[in-house]
Amino acid sequence: MLFRSAEEAYDEETEKEIKLGADPVFVDEAPNGKERARFSNIWELDLIDGKNARKITDEKLIIDEFALGSDNATIIFVARPDDRTNYGHFAELYIYRDGKLERLTFNEAPESLPLISPDASKLAYRAPSDEGFELRSGYFWVMDLETREKRRLDGQKTGEVFGAVTWSADSTSLIYNEQHGVNTNLYEINTVNGVAKALTNKTGIHRAQAFSADAKTVAYVFEDHTSPRDVYVSDLSLSEPVRLTDANPWIREDRTLTQGEVLQWEGKGGMLIEGIYYPPVRKGRSSGKDPLIVFIHGGPPAAWEANFRDDFQIMTNAGYAILAPNPRGSQGYGEEFLQALRGEVGDGEFIDMMNGVDHVIANKNVDPDRLGVSGWSWGGVATSYTVTQTQRFKAASIGAMVGNWAAETGPGFNFDVALWYIGGTPWDNPEEWAKRSSITHVKNVTTPSIIFHGGDDTTSSVGQSLMFFTALRDIGKAPVRYIKFPRQGHGVEEPRLLRILYSNELQWFKKYINGVDWKIPPASFETQDQ
Repeated sequence: MLFRSAEEAYDEETEKEIKLGADPVFVDEAPNGKERARFSNIWELDLIDGKNARKITDEKLIIDEFALGSDNATIIFVARPDDRTNYGHFAELYIYRDGKLERLTFNEAPESLPLISPDASKLAYRAPSDEGFELRSGYFWVMDLETREKRRLDGQKTGEVFGAVTWSADSTSLIYNEQHGVNTNLYEINTVNGVAKALTNKTGIHRAQAFSADAKTVAYVFEDHTSPRDVYVSDLSLSEPVRLTDANPWIREDRTLTQGEVLQWEGKGGMLIEGIYYPPVRKGRSSGKDPLIVFIHGGPPAAWEANFRDDFQIMTNAGYAILAPNPRGSQGYGEEFLQALRGEVGDGEFIDMMNGVDHVIANKNVDPDRLGVSGWSWGGVATSYTVTQTQRFKAASIGAMVGNWAAETGPGFNFDVALWYIGGTPWDNPEEWAKRSSITHVKNVTTPSIIFHGGDDTTSSVGQSLMFFTALRDIGKAPVRYIKFPRQGHGVEEPRLLRILYSNELQWFKKYINGVDWKIPPASFETQDQ
């Protein structure tokens, strides 16, 4: 038998209205203004003949994830009762057993990743807390399915779990990936005493995709600074992995790549900040000082990792050094660091980053007079703020930005993000919301800026970048260019449009950092008649 969740169809009356051209538009109160989601339920289907489909839940719920117990009769799933997107904090755990549905959690903390132990006695899941919607990492919790008692496993250092998770065969521990700093490795945590231990300690990203039934073998994806993702299989030590794919041999054979180096420096208030420095590819280049581009990551709770970045390799092959800082608010460095951006939007991360720039100038072969800055999403937020605070950068590339937090309340960038990091609301705390918005300080900008945005972005509103562009153009202190990508959301995915993004960004940096009027080579896309 196959169990799966499926969206519920619209009722007959709604379907009739849609066919008549009266497709209902739902004005959603969710932060990202997306359409109302459909309710979903879990169905049972006979795999032999594909028939005998049976709906085993019948509730007005949005079911996101579920786990099947070893008895093939117990189902535990994550669901929320509100049919609006971006209301993930309403997610709760439910158990379906013996034809009965029972709710297991009662809070406003988003639960995820339910896993029933092999002996069917315990449930493991992830949640930031057992209370409300908080800016915290997602830690493991274990619930006794008999008593319904639950507790957090405190042995995790960061709570940043990625990829597949499994129970040990004896139901005493969980095996998982956790990000620490710029690396992701395999860990095991005892579900009795909460003690975690590292199974591997390697450089790069080791992200489990599936485990064997006895939890002794893992299929995982590996990548590092110079190796794009490929699939491997190994025992849990990852000491003698078998490589299953070689998706990009041409990169290894035909390209010269740069290797990242982890650096540390003091940020605002003496906080230890980490980042990755990529030297330029030296092949055929002079030995003079290098121009530097600072790339600011999105999130804010994200981080630059020791993974393969095609955009970084493009820029270093064009002769630029790169600094990829993980300022306060980045994930992978513990709770205190994660929450350190609260009340420090703009200033805190700006000082952390600029101290990193000074550190690189002092310790690497970098030209202090040829600096650029780039960022997308929250990186675009931070980049737009950065150019209002300093004139040290000769060029900026700003993607999917928000420059006016009050104007973004509701229609775009996560409302909860602003509430977490700024505090209050724009009507209760207008001075602070204005202070943290780059549009407030836009008169200070003298940095030539190129601005990008996806035309279908529902995470940060397209009007935000247009607002910033218009202000820069009308003020007239610096060159500015605005490019909107059709059909693209919060990132650019279509290869031809990615080429436009990368080539125009590089052209902008060459012109305003290097003083070179570089012409973008014509595209050479091959087509084939079908």
